[in-house]
Amino acid sequence: MRSPVLNITRSILGQPWHWRGGTVDGIDAGFEPDDLVSQLLLARGCPRDGIEEHRTPTIRGFMPDPAIFRDMERAAERLADAVEQGEPVTIFGDYDVDGATSAALLVRLLRQLGLDPGAYIPDRLMEGYGPSGEALLRIGEAGTRLIVTVDCGAQAFEALALASDASIDVVVVDHHKCAAQLPRAYAVVNPNRLDEDEGAAHGHLAAVGVAFLLGAALIRVLRARGWFAGRPEPRLIELLDIVALGTVADVASLRGLNRAFVAQGIKVMANRRNVGLAALIQAARLERAPTCTDLGFALGPRINAGGRVGKSDLGVRLLTTEDPEEARIIAAELDRLNEERRAIEKSVQEEAELLAERQSNRSVALVAAGGWHPGVIGIVAGRLKEKLGRPAIVVALDGDGVGKGSGRSIGGVDLGAAVLAAKDMGLLVAGGGHAMAAGLTVGPGGIDALADFLDERLAVDVARSRDDRALLLDAVVAPGGVTPSLVEALEAGGPYGAGWPAPRIAAGAVRVIKSDVVGQGHVRTIVSGRDGRSIKTIAFRAADNPLGQALLGAGPDRTLWIAGRPKIDDWGSRPAAELHVEDAAWAD
Repeated sequence: MRSPVLNITRSILGQPWHWRGGTVDGIDAGFEPDDLVSQLLLARGCPRDGIEEHRTPTIRGFMPDPAIFRDMERAAERLADAVEQGEPVTIFGDYDVDGATSAALLVRLLRQLGLDPGAYIPDRLMEGYGPSGEALLRIGEAGTRLIVTVDCGAQAFEALALASDASIDVVVVDHHKCAAQLPRAYAVVNPNRLDEDEGAAHGHLAAVGVAFLLGAALIRVLRARGWFAGRPEPRLIELLDIVALGTVADVASLRGLNRAFVAQGIKVMANRRNVGLAALIQAARLERAPTCTDLGFALGPRINAGGRVGKSDLGVRLLTTEDPEEARIIAAELDRLNEERRAIEKSVQEEAELLAERQSNRSVALVAAGGWHPGVIGIVAGRLKEKLGRPAIVVALDGDGVGKGSGRSIGGVDLGAAVLAAKDMGLLVAGGGHAMAAGLTVGPGGIDALADFLDERLAVDVARSRDDRALLLDAVVAPGGVTPSLVEALEAGGPYGAGWPAPRIAAGAVRVIKSDVVGQGHVRTIVSGRDGRSIKTIAFRAADNPLGQALLGAGPDRTLWIAGRPKIDDWGSRPAAELHVEDAAWAD
């Protein structure tokens, strides 16, 4: 049984505070690490004998032999044939960041190998998710007999059957959950195939990671065939900036190979050799080298905005262009579309939250309405999930009552598997995904039956996940200890993201000296500790919840422990540290 940190069994947000990883005083029982970074790594599940490998994650240290994945060699051989014969190839990608980066990676690689591949990204509103038979046949009629689908295709049974009948070879590169039956494709490369063996250990890869492995397999096949005898061999490592962006933006777990992809990809991105990415970084007004957080919250959303509310191919065009002026124009357009997306998202979110309030007894929040823009429902589902602490699905209904939905889940609840089960039960027209996210299409009048099915199927998992909820801490410090040097030391255990959470500390006890509401309901405070030191804090979107109300009403006569993530505030003349508060508990 875990002992609560600071004896806090119920915080202001109603949760206990525990050490991360079930540790005792933050340290693995029976093994005391000799530095803070080792402690951070161990608390996130790093094996003791893997500390050095995880401290400086490299591609060589984590990358498997691509041949362990089913159909990988078959796919690589087919692509190698196309390279040798100068055959037309089209990359068919999804309209999100993972799809755009996966497509861009293969386009850039095939260009280096002498081809001029096409890229096809379907329109979200007009064509929907994944390959349609009509689109594949149209690509074939234009002269392409080899199509590679990326971040889609695992569930495209009818479309791929039509392509096969038309003698079009389709290679599927995906990471979404597969059914027991696979679509009729030339090859299906997907670590989440049910018949996968060793490759199943890499089921956390984003599609762009799978595409990178296919690229490595392709280069190896061509090398064995002597293709590079008189030609330069592509440096696949130089495309890691694209891999890092897609991995982080798709919220893939930053464990194993993904950890290396992001750690090394950020280094490549700092060099700004990709003309499109350099323009996007400038449009996002980032003057320093991008961080993992920037990929998820500044660059990813801008790429996404093209597929959500603009032209679906803008992301791929940006990431593959070599023309600085074209890159500047596309990046500016994506920046504008991102602002438009945020306004649309705000409206949908407000309506979705009102509907969700009426479903407090549901294990899965499922809300639906007409007039919602399908391009923002995934983002809104994520926001709803965070606010409610349970899985959320947001469905946009069209004029015929057909709903396009997007869902986000919580730890320990496999939403993708539940959606596939609902499809097998005939409750969905289409559906799929992975543990933490899913997409679906539901027929007219099918919302209530779907809600009942998901509620019954996931109730136990959701209850278990919520019962196990606790705020996990890595350290407790006095307010004076929240410094730039502490932030720097904690960052050495990164990169952080999904599956490898950023460090969280508790500070206190403190008194609130000043508090106010800024921006979109953010609560900003200045707090002071018994050590006489004060720090700035901010609690995002907290003005209307118990945490925000406590911070605003505490005043200087009560003391609290505050917990959150320390960050660098570089707005002033010299960097300072601040705390992004996620919870608090009364100390008196």
